[in-house]
Amino acid sequence: MAQPIRSEYSIVGTGPAVFLTHGVGARRQVWEGVVAKLAPHFQCISYDLRGHGGSEGATSPFGLDEFVADLEALRAQLRIERAHFIGHSLGGMIVPAYARLHPERIRSLGLICTAAFRSPEARANSANFVKKIEAEGMPGILDTMLSRWFTDEFRQERPDFVEQRKQQMLNADPRVYLETYRVFATTETGPWLGEIAAPTLVTTGEFDPGCSPALNEKIAAALPQSELVILPRLRHSVLVEAPDLVGNLLLRFLKSVEEPSEARA
Repeated sequence: MAQPIRSEYSIVGTGPAVFLTHGVGARRQVWEGVVAKLAPHFQCISYDLRGHGGSEGATSPFGLDEFVADLEALRAQLRIERAHFIGHSLGGMIVPAYARLHPERIRSLGLICTAAFRSPEARANSANFVKKIEAEGMPGILDTMLSRWFTDEFRQERPDFVEQRKQQMLNADPRVYLETYRVFATTETGPWLGEIAAPTLVTTGEFDPGCSPALNEKIAAALPQSELVILPRLRHSVLVEAPDLVGNLLLRFLKSVEEPSEARA
């Protein structure tokens, strides 16, 4: 295993700590809308995955184990004993893997638009998509990714943001993106999710094609303490299209973990 890297991070807010882990090709800034909702009540720590944004590690091969080790290194650096851990997409695979290895650090988990229990056909499709990235690079997959991420309405209403995201992808290190997407495509958390004892919120977009409600129903069913929420009409980029909706959902869940008696009142 490669050595943990020093992650670039941002801290906003005060209160119990919440680590926010983004997905393939994103940056920590994708959480800004959600952080605006959480920060009055929680200390929000968003960070760039290795090889992404301002974080190191683009030159070394990496996989899920390295992402988990990087998260633990950041927690230790900040001297936070226990926290809530929330992940989107690939982040929703990293944080339960972290919880499995470090259960004593976990107050709760939030899994947003992630995947497990993929069918053989879905796994084959993911493997073929990795091959397409290898063969065609970012220009060959960009239109497919944009249609998976955003609803048609959002693409029409916010062409500025869609274009910004497009340019961010085109400027990304293609090897880092390929390696990171391969982790997303090949990781299967299903066989051990039942070991995660922490309270867990599971949520995804109603029309998320790769991290569908059907898969997230299976994820929630596998977890001993889980709550499942399907976000109407949304696809994969719920943090961008509906930050208030996601932020309020997370805020309610996190408060229920911190103050269970008040949440039931």
